[in-house]
Amino acid sequence: MKHVTSGGGWPAMWYTLRKARQAGGIWKLYKAMRSRNACKTCAVGMGGQKGGMVNERGHFPEVCKKSLQAQVSDMQAAIPEDFWRTYSIAQLQKFSPRELETRGRLVQPVLYERGQQYYRPISWDDAFTRLTRKLKQLTADETFWYFSGRSSNEAGFLLQLFARMYGTNNVNNCSYYCHQASGVGLMSSVGSATATLVLDDVEHSDLVFVIGGNPPSNHPRLMTTLMHVRRHGGEVIVINPVIETGLVKFRVPSNVRSMLWGDAIASLYVQPHIGGDLALLTGVAKRVDEMGAQDETFLRNHCEGYETWLARVRATPWSEIQEKSGVTQRDINAIAERYAGAKNAVFSWTMGVTHHVHGVQNVQAIANLALMRGMVGRPNAGLLPIRGHSNVQGIGSMGVMPRLRDTIFNRLVEHYGVTLPTTPGLDTLGCMEGADAGQLKFGFCLGGNLYGSNPDAHFAAQSLSRLDTLVYLNTTLNTGHAHGLAAETIILPVLARDEEPQPTTQESMFNYVRLSDGGPRRLEGPRSEVEVIAHLAEQTLGSQGPLDWRSMHNTGTIREAIAKVVPGFEPIADIDRTKKEFQIAGRTFHQASFPTPTGRAVLHAHDLPDLMSDGDQLRLMTVRSEGQFNTVVYDEDDLYRGQDRRDVILMHPEDAARLGFQAEQRVTVRNETGVMENILVRLYPQIKPGNALMYYPEANVLVPRRVDPRSRTPAFKGILITVEAKSPRPAPSNA
Repeated sequence: MKHVTSGGGWPAMWYTLRKARQAGGIWKLYKAMRSRNACKTCAVGMGGQKGGMVNERGHFPEVCKKSLQAQVSDMQAAIPEDFWRTYSIAQLQKFSPRELETRGRLVQPVLYERGQQYYRPISWDDAFTRLTRKLKQLTADETFWYFSGRSSNEAGFLLQLFARMYGTNNVNNCSYYCHQASGVGLMSSVGSATATLVLDDVEHSDLVFVIGGNPPSNHPRLMTTLMHVRRHGGEVIVINPVIETGLVKFRVPSNVRSMLWGDAIASLYVQPHIGGDLALLTGVAKRVDEMGAQDETFLRNHCEGYETWLARVRATPWSEIQEKSGVTQRDINAIAERYAGAKNAVFSWTMGVTHHVHGVQNVQAIANLALMRGMVGRPNAGLLPIRGHSNVQGIGSMGVMPRLRDTIFNRLVEHYGVTLPTTPGLDTLGCMEGADAGQLKFGFCLGGNLYGSNPDAHFAAQSLSRLDTLVYLNTTLNTGHAHGLAAETIILPVLARDEEPQPTTQESMFNYVRLSDGGPRRLEGPRSEVEVIAHLAEQTLGSQGPLDWRSMHNTGTIREAIAKVVPGFEPIADIDRTKKEFQIAGRTFHQASFPTPTGRAVLHAHDLPDLMSDGDQLRLMTVRSEGQFNTVVYDEDDLYRGQDRRDVILMHPEDAARLGFQAEQRVTVRNETGVMENILVRLYPQIKPGNALMYYPEANVLVPRRVDPRSRTPAFKGILITVEAKSPRPAPSNA
């Protein structure tokens, strides 16, 4: 497959036309994309009452392949009823993620019972009866409740409230497997777990760091902003073990000049080893200190821990920094010099930073570097975790975590007189471990793909198989429905965001709450997530009590509750009437005042982690392809990396030669967690030697259940692997 030389551009335009044909025509797809609903994919924050394809600055048109893929998926025809009689569980387990996704929309509840070979359709009444009966048989702490980031604020708030009224704090969400380390790291540094700035601040910065991320593939609409930064004379520093095509050059389809000639994105591109970010960031801070470029006044007036942190940085030798980062002092100096010359710097990062056993420390180190020059607590600068799911941040704001924040807990008790559990709840991996140990019997998954999101895929399947009952609320099939099977597994079909009968809201990664109007249903059968949750809560807990679950079928009633309970969300009570979307108060830091106990930011000192490996091992990171969104695979090929399939390992030619491999050779990849056989070696000079790349979620079989101790985020990056020859002769090339 040909390796393109830039991101976006004409390939994106041709792809749009192909997707339009799948959706029934360009006009039909355009109307769906322009509906007044927040985008279904990443948390950059498009749509809302300003209409689709509009960003938070009001710019139109803004569109990307990710949103097109999600929209067209939701416009598929229904899965026919005979599908469930045709394909057995064993056959479904042989389907690829893409093959499952493209079977069509789920339109009827289906049931799998252990000992049977097939799912079978059941009625909604039967599904509710089964679930209610099971919940009434169990103790509350024998259950867990898992939330995707694609659901609405209303559904998230309602389900976590149902779970706690039922009596458990085993409430968690997909962020524990992605950006939880960002939340914990930011909270410990600046007192808030989200971005400290707004989109307009990024547009007016003169330096943007992109650390451990690949926005051209995963957050394409952010590329418009990076284009603007470069065109205004600013710089973009990319820190990534892989040279990603779209971060070198990108063609923004909505800009004629960019489409014709493209825009250079990275003004400096530095490749550390996988896991070398903490050492690299420490080196940049060390060089800034040597230059005397820190903001001493800001540090002394607005920060704690400055002296201890600086002493640790000064005591760290350059030899250790270079060895543990894999970056020369010359390259580190180049980063520091650009940073020292910047007036307004933004630090952004994604899961290349958080997916490590020291993920929280990585985030703290980024915050340290930003605070060092006073780049937090002022306009046009700050900290930006680039979140993936469109409402993963909103789900967290709604209280979806094992321990409710004290303010939300107290307001729920005060306003509704409810009794809430105070027992320690389990995080996402804790629930998987509890299920494996037989302590948990029932799981409820509001969207997402819990199985596909987990490290150690064999353990994930085994763990879920030990549940009595597992229920999934989804729009389409995924690998969890084939591999994550309990004794009784029920799939409930739900409506997509733009099919909801009532308005819902979502929160962007810039702390902006958007309104989705919903729209007409495309297919008969699926139900609103809110309707399903409210009905199940009413049947389980009864209509008598402190909460009227029947009234909670109305999303407006839920928003009134959110306004009373969740700090900063007071305007949400009237948003469907006023149509006024809003920035959540208290999260944007344009002044140097932080919501910490002392009102000051905190700098944290760290020891540098070793880069473990020997001469025969490679450090592996699992990544998403350009044709993928989270666990959902829309296309088998990865256009920007020039790959036509997913059963590959990308390694540097130097490593292949050193280990004795040839291009297209079949190999076995193994470690202490799992084995993958018949994997093709692809020579990939864009990756730093000593490191390798494979695709998520397929490579989850190799990901150990090692977690960051503070965030409990698994280390999907920095995995030690051994590659062994499968055959002495290479397979025929089809690249």
